[in-house]
Amino acid sequence: MLGQEFKKKFDAETDNFHKASIKSDYLLFMQKMDSIENVALTGVLLKTKNLEDLARLHLIKANITPEAPEVPNVVIDKAADYPGGINELRKEVADLFYLGGIYSETKTIKTNVAFIVERDGTITNVEAQGDNFTFNRQAEIALYSVSQKFSPAIVNGIPVRYRFRLPLTMNLEE
Repeated sequence: MLGQEFKKKFDAETDNFHKASIKSDYLLFMQKMDSIENVALTGVLLKTKNLEDLARLHLIKANITPEAPEVPNVVIDKAADYPGGINELRKEVADLFYLGGIYSETKTIKTNVAFIVERDGTITNVEAQGDNFTFNRQAEIALYSVSQKFSPAIVNGIPVRYRFRLPLTMNLEE
């Protein structure tokens, strides 16, 4: 809608200098909107991580374990899976990245994102570990923002929590 209004104003203007000014204003406005959206998403990430930390602290304080410790070597009937598969997940995560929020002096940046796929298919406890702090935060935001739920992992016919790891690499072009 805003784009249409700027376009109307741009098309109505006959002076090329004023047209350039309108275009410049539009680009600056859109950049600020992008930045505001990124700040909002970062705020949501912080809120989500704080709520997850508080839930863990509550369990520790009450001396309750969230569930029985998992036995190593459990035979998984079906691993957790994203609708459309891992490539669809990678594509959606890449589309959700806010490149304006990534600051890097190197062209290739990497991170490993680990998260839990809960029994209901939701994602929790997203943690990205890599050399670039801003890339890690954007990866966490992108994972929390995916549009669909996973199908949960199945053990003995019962949905279980599943730890998922997603390595990500991005090549930044100048």
